[in-house]
Amino acid sequence: MSAPIRLSVAVPVHNEEDNLPDLLRRLGAVLDGVPGGPHEMVFVDDGSRDGSARMLREAAARDPRVVLVELSRNFGHQAALSAALDHVRGDAVVIMDADLQDQPESIPLFLARFAEGYDVVYAQRTRRKEPLLLRACYYLFYRIAAGVSTIQLPLDAGDFGLMSRRVVDLLRHMPERQRYLRGLRAWAGFRQAGVPVERAARNAGESKYGIRKLLALAFDGIFAFSVVPLRAATLVGAMAVLVAILFSIYQLFARFFLAHQPRGFTALILALTFLSGVQLLFLGIIGEYLGRVYEEVKNRPLYVVGEVVRRGAPDPAPQDAAVEHLPTSPLPASVT
Repeated sequence: MSAPIRLSVAVPVHNEEDNLPDLLRRLGAVLDGVPGGPHEMVFVDDGSRDGSARMLREAAARDPRVVLVELSRNFGHQAALSAALDHVRGDAVVIMDADLQDQPESIPLFLARFAEGYDVVYAQRTRRKEPLLLRACYYLFYRIAAGVSTIQLPLDAGDFGLMSRRVVDLLRHMPERQRYLRGLRAWAGFRQAGVPVERAARNAGESKYGIRKLLALAFDGIFAFSVVPLRAATLVGAMAVLVAILFSIYQLFARFFLAHQPRGFTALILALTFLSGVQLLFLGIIGEYLGRVYEEVKNRPLYVVGEVVRRGAPDPAPQDAAVEHLPTSPLPASVT
């Protein structure tokens, strides 16, 4: 086991009341075995409509290690994770999901590598339990994103992992609104290591990440760390011009030297349709980048905190975090 530290576990929660009892029990047992302290479990309720917030309030009343940050509405998984990072106090921070696909029992593996001097220890997911088609999509995405990225993105690594305090502070000061935290974590640098971790099946309930949200996260991962799609537009355009020049040369040669006027109405229609489709495709890609610029320049808060439930004296970190994400005056967050 590693040397004594203060460990924080950051968990975004959205309609996970069926999973919270097992998560609290298993996570509490793991923290009991970690030397040092005081440890904490920072849960961010991301606008849950079930009894998740109530259960976490009750858990905070029983266990002083439980901290509840309630957002004013649902802001999304990455925003909720960012809110959790803004409210943690530990020397090292583990981020994980609440559905128990990220198993708390893997945390000692992260701590062992952290004790060796690594600032980032991430889980490399093995033996996933999702359907075959979804596993294939995940496999392809990680390799495509790594191939086009300007930084080295680890393969098959989600958000589950451990970060040192200095990496957490660095992520907190990054101003992006379209956040892809596993990419920002890799961009931060320092010493990083992967730990193979079996990806468990969801403990209960249904995944809150539908196809639309998965695609949005995938687009964020690609467009936030690569300009390859824009360069591909230039490359395809240059190739189209080259093909057009070669075809024009062939037409002139056939007309003057072969006494033959090439006919190709079908080929012309296919070429026009293809080039029109390519233009619309790359207009869409440009629109993705432009839309992200639009979201950034609005400079709205990444999230809004409704209330923070923390036993004992309030910590100044939540107020500092609120100032970071609010460009004018911070909205007050009540602390219980």
